[in-house]
Amino acid sequence: MKKSAFLLVVPALVFLFAKDALCVGAIAVDDEIGESEPGYGFVTGAFSREEAKRRALDECGRSGNEDCRVILWFESCGAYAASLTHYGVGWGSTKEQAKKRALDECGPGCVVKVAECE
Repeated sequence: MKKSAFLLVVPALVFLFAKDALCVGAIAVDDEIGESEPGYGFVTGAFSREEAKRRALDECGRSGNEDCRVILWFESCGAYAASLTHYGVGWGSTKEQAKKRALDECGPGCVVKVAECE
């Protein structure tokens, strides 16, 4: 009896602690040039690429954007940087690495708007 309980508890604990490692994030952007910075949707904690992409598109649309498209999905860390005329996304094994890539891609005058890790 003790052995069978152990065999049920161990896989459940492995799943609980490993599920975060299996999560995916995504960034969707509406990059229409206008008087305000590009709109975006940023999500983490999805269980698949498809779910992450769908949720990022939904988030982008809920913010009043009309022409959103997914520009990045990631399994570790992701970041989004923007200015009035440019945006950039980045990924990496750390939040700092993702932020640096996003700023490098975006260019001068950009600011990191969001950065998260799974």
